[in-house]
Amino acid sequence: MTQKAVVLSSGGIDSTTAMAIAGERGFDIYSLSFRYGQRHSVELECAKKVALHLGAKTHKIVDIDLRQFGGSALTDDIEVPKHDSVTQIDQSQIPVTYVPARNTIFLSYAMAWAEVLKAEAIFIGVTAVDYSGYPDCRPEFIDAFQTMANLATKTGITKQTVLTIETPLIQMSKSEIITTGNRLGVDYGLTISCYDPDDQGRSCGKCDSCLHRKKGFTGAGIPDPTPYIGDSQTDL
Repeated sequence: MTQKAVVLSSGGIDSTTAMAIAGERGFDIYSLSFRYGQRHSVELECAKKVALHLGAKTHKIVDIDLRQFGGSALTDDIEVPKHDSVTQIDQSQIPVTYVPARNTIFLSYAMAWAEVLKAEAIFIGVTAVDYSGYPDCRPEFIDAFQTMANLATKTGITKQTVLTIETPLIQMSKSEIITTGNRLGVDYGLTISCYDPDDQGRSCGKCDSCLHRKKGFTGAGIPDPTPYIGDSQTDL
């Protein structure tokens, strides 16, 4: 019997590559995204296209409202930081684009769906190399959540299924992630990474996520298919 995996999908490079890896490993893919109060919805349109592109059995978008709490440039009236180079990004501080408890919340929903599906795995595209300093992208957090998940569910305590939180990108740089996805046939033109796209869905080219994306494509030696506002170029 084919194993099932819930794959958290933001429509970005990392989650899309994680989904492609899940498919390569033979899992049936159940794609899960969230309308969580983020300031733009273009990522959800990308997530829909990615799920179709990578052959997901189904794609669900769950509505939750983290704007009720705010505290992030992605869900509150806080300016998204912009830079001309990745060297200008302050790696010593947790950035204002961190959404409080977001991965904990997303993984909890994925855990619930996985229990219903009797899925063996949840895939999440976190990375501890070129990551943005988010505390919920660290291996320690993932290990702790996996332990909790198998204590918190009926399927876990009865050993009907043992749930693993799969983080196939955790030790990859952005360029390694892109190289891997390219090998697996991922169309990165379907994805978006930008924290602050315009009304046409074009990426700003200057937020932390855009800069890491650009650096990743440059490092991988693969053309970046992203439409940027004004086709902005940066010194990476």
